[in-house]
This record gives sequence, C-alpha cells and structure tokens, in this order.
Amino acid sequence: MTQHFPNSDDWVLVRADALPEVFGKVLAVQTALSSGRCASVSEAVRQSGISRSAYYKYKDAVAPYIGGSAPTGFMTVDLVLQDSPGVLSGLLSTFAKAGANIVTVNQQPPVNGSAEVSICAKTENMALSLDKFAMEVTHSPGVRRIRAIRRTAE
Repeated sequence: MTQHFPNSDDWVLVRADALPEVFGKVLAVQTALSSGRCASVSEAVRQSGISRSAYYKYKDAVAPYIGGSAPTGFMTVDLVLQDSPGVLSGLLSTFAKAGANIVTVNQQPPVNGSAEVSICAKTENMALSLDKFAMEVTHSPGVRRIRAIRRTAE
C-alpha cells in the first residue's frame, strides 16, 4: 500500500541514514555554494559527485533540519519569498513576535516573481523553539520555502 501525502508542501522528518545518498549530496552542494567554497553549481556538483539534473531535481525538496530549543547566539534563515509588497515586512514581524532580534537582511533582486532572502537574527530572547519558529515562518504569507536555518555562535 502506497502512502500519499495531501500536498507537496508537506514536510516529513526522516533519519538521514534512511535516505538515498543523493539527498546528502544535494545538501553538500547547497553548503558548498552558500559557504562560497564553490563558485558555481557545476563546480559544486562535480565535487559532490552528482549530476546537475539530480541537484536541480531535489534542490528545493531537501534542507538541513535544525530542531530543538533556540540557541544562544545567532541563526541565519535562508528563504525564497514571493515578490509582493509587504511580504518581507510581514516576515520580519514573525521574527519580532518570536523574540528574534534582526541583525542583517540580505535580499537578491527578484527573478520570476521570487526573491531569495537571508536573515540573520540574535536568538537569546526567542520565545519559540526553532521547530515552532520554522513552522511560523513557513506559514507567513508569501514565504515560498525555507532553504535552510543555520545556528551560529556569538
């Protein structure tokens, strides 16, 4: 019997060692690109040992999981937002309601109705766990997807 999920926006938590190897390699490509270790997708997929087509097939479907309580220090949230008035300000309100203090906001120019945004925030006063915070952000109007949430120390 095959299990079907109600819609493609559902998230499922799966232990990493139960997943096909390609998902770990997609995460490795994402890390190489976001860290600047690789300057292009071609270079990153070559180093990770997957094809460009495999990367593009799964790049929006896999993200690192960071759960538990909010860390003391900082977090960086990478997102894709709908390019509409008020979406970013609404998202920043979600951060404020959670007690996250915004440090930086970096937004790329919108392309095809979407804009990539990276937000760094102090987390020592957060009222929500990162799990609940991620759920709040996911449901914020105009948020198309969270690409990653990374913890960083002070």
